[in-house]
Parts: sequence; C-alpha cells; structure tokens
Amino acid sequence: MGNATLRRGALGLLAAAALLAGCSPAPSSLDQIRARHTLNVATLNSPTTYYQGAHGPQGAEYQLATAFAAYLGVDLNMYTVPDVTALRVELKSGRADIVAAGVTPDGDWSQAGRASSAYEDIAQLVVAQRGKPRVRNIAALANRRIVIARDSPQLRILDDLRARGASYLQWEILPHEEGDPLAWVSEGKAEYAVIDANAFLYAQHLFPDVAQAFTLPDARQAHWFVGRRATDLLARVNAFLDELRNDNGLEPLLAAAAPESPDFALQISQRLQKDIALELPALRPHFEAAAQDTGVDWRLLAAIGYVESHWQTLAASADGAQGVMMLTGETAATLGVTDRSDPRQNILAGARYFVKVRDQIPERILEPDRTWFTLAAYNVGYGHLEDARKLAQSKGKSPDLWADVREALPLLASEDYYPSLKHGYARGWEPAQMVDRVQLFLKLLEWQGEALAPTANTEKKDGA
Repeated sequence: MGNATLRRGALGLLAAAALLAGCSPAPSSLDQIRARHTLNVATLNSPTTYYQGAHGPQGAEYQLATAFAAYLGVDLNMYTVPDVTALRVELKSGRADIVAAGVTPDGDWSQAGRASSAYEDIAQLVVAQRGKPRVRNIAALANRRIVIARDSPQLRILDDLRARGASYLQWEILPHEEGDPLAWVSEGKAEYAVIDANAFLYAQHLFPDVAQAFTLPDARQAHWFVGRRATDLLARVNAFLDELRNDNGLEPLLAAAAPESPDFALQISQRLQKDIALELPALRPHFEAAAQDTGVDWRLLAAIGYVESHWQTLAASADGAQGVMMLTGETAATLGVTDRSDPRQNILAGARYFVKVRDQIPERILEPDRTWFTLAAYNVGYGHLEDARKLAQSKGKSPDLWADVREALPLLASEDYYPSLKHGYARGWEPAQMVDRVQLFLKLLEWQGEALAPTANTEKKDGA
C-alpha cells in the first residue's frame, strides 16, 4: 500500500471522527453552569432588583438569585446592564443564563427567551401630586396628562385597559434622558404617573410631594427569563419557585428585601432631599476621603453624620460635641483634630473613631449587626453596650444579635436594672434610636441609585 493511500485513509478517519464529534449533543444549559460553577444573572440597578448597599449587594432579585444559586450548588455572578433592551441582548447572546428584573412577558421577551412561572404579583399605582384633588377610578383619568417610563411594563398595562374599553386614556412615554415620571408629577409637568407599587415604596422618599391616588384593577406578574433553548434550566427554575411557594418561603424572601416601613414622614423626606441637594455636595468629598482611609462605606459615614448634625459643620450640643460627626473635645484631641468645625478633619476623625470602636466588638458578631453594635457603642460607650448584651443574655436572648440587644438597651435606664450593672445608669433608649435613624437614612441614601453610588475609589476595604 502506498503512502498516498495511507494518507487518504488517515484523512478519512479524521473526517469520520470529526463527523462523529459533530453529532455529539451540545452540553445543556445546566451542564454549562455546573462546569463553570457559576450562574450568570443579568439585572437592572434599582432598589427593587439589585443595588450595592453599605454591607454588600441587596435587592429582592439579588436575594432570590442568591437562593437559586445555592439551590444549584454554584456561585452567583449577578451584574447590571443599563436598560431592558440590554437585558434581552444579554440573554440572546448567552452571556446571561437568567434575566432577573421583575419582567412581565410580552412579544419582545418571547423572542428573547422563555419565561419562568410567575413569582410575584405587582400592584399598579396611579400617583398624583400631594394635595391635588384625588381621582378614584380609571374613568376619571379621561383627558388627563399621564406619563410612563420608556420600556416600562406600564405601557402594556395601559394598552390592555384601552383595549378593554378605556379608549379615552392618553399617555406620554418619557425618553430616559427626560427624567423619572414621578419627577414630572412632583414638578407639576404631568398630572399622573403609573408605577409599580413596590417601586413606589422606595421612591416616595425621593418625591415626598407625590402620593398614591388609586390602584389599578389588575396587577402585573413578574417572571425570570432563560434562553430559548435552556429548557432544562427553565425546569429547574420552576421547580425552585414551586418548592419556595410550597414551603411558604417565597413571600417572606421577597418581603425581607422590601423597605421595613413604607411610611416615610413627609417632613423627614422633604428635609433629606433638600439637604442632599444643598448640604451633601460640599461634604461628599470628605466622606469619600474618609471612606478611602478607613474602608467604611461613605454612605454609612454620611448617614451617621446626618443623624448627628444634619450635616451642619457648626453644629454643637449641650455637652460640648461639635461638627458634622459631633466629636467631643476629648475624642477630637486623641485623634489629632485641631479644628472641629473643619469638615475634613471632623469627618475623617469620626470615621477613624468608628473603626476604633468597631475593633472592640467581638469578631464573632457578623455584619450588619457588627455595624449596629458599633454605632450603639459610638453613642453610649462600649461599657454600657456590654451591660446591655449581658442583660439580653440574662433574659434568654442572644448577646450577639442586634435585634435582641436593642430590646435590652432601654433597660439601662430602669431602676430595676441599672443599680446592678457594672457601668450603672445610661440613657439606653438613645443608642437604640440612633441606630434606627442611621439604618433609615442609610437606606434612603442607598436608594438614591446611581446618583449616590460609591465611586471606584471609595469601595469598602472590609465588611463595614
């Protein structure tokens, strides 16, 4: 047999091998996820989906995606894209295994992928400027100026209402560059907007002059989306959601990511928004510099400063504390502050003092409770905090859980307890209230979205 014949035979074998290899089934979506040990989930940056809090990623979609990744036994890679169109691109390209952004299916989404079973019913609110005469039904919206956001599910909702008899409805779709529909209502440029009820829980502090008028009759359903060929992944998603529902775990998981209280005091909200516009811009560089120095999220430092002084550089208390972070003379001196009215010195010293106090907290106490313990000690002193922890333990509670110790703190002022405490009497309700307020203002700052997102050089260095 000649060399040419051998070469032809070898080439034939190679071709056959290639043909057989080409006939091998491609790995399924779940196989690919398991092989890389990572679930890639695309979402949007918003309070209802995913955002970076002072203690790491937060949001309802993040909580749900984290639980699903654990269900699969893989790591979660959740990332944001600018808009809904970009979400569909991520899914079609295969870069995202799942889109998790509270999506309601429509024609565009059916071309991009497959919808999971619904996991949430989201009520639809009609909102108006506070103090204006309220409308109570859809008929009253005739000839009114209504605005909705571009690429929002509200377009389909209004289309459905019009098709079902409300032909008189008129609305305007706002391009992204023209702002938030709620801003248009707040500023009087539109009479009404339609918005998801869960989004309004977060947005109402941004627009305290906007109030709910009424709820539309039909809620919209939220779904995840997977690729069109990812049938195995879709089956696992649906099985996961079914198990959560059957174990009564789905609703609590979503509720845990919602605001703790939907009722923001109007005056607090109005003052905060005013101070964010007028006071914070001058102080933000100092908060960011202190964050860079200490590794503490700048928004947490800003929230502490707001609770302490409402960001007033010349603030002073009856006990001699001064400045944005309300430093006492003794604390300022130990931290090298020469002028407590200088916001740069004051904020940096306050941040360093926060870290100094935090270093006293037992390492076994994890975030975010570690931060809340630190704030309580920052306010009332470490010794009194230890007394409260021991009180909590004596009552069968955990000395390492903030919720339990918070209940014990006011007892430091009770004659039934303080005579026997190592550090005696303390106005224990004050650190409890301080932590409550910092938690509230921190959330309000986090929910500002991209406008107040941490910049690259202010990312935290540790768990603070």
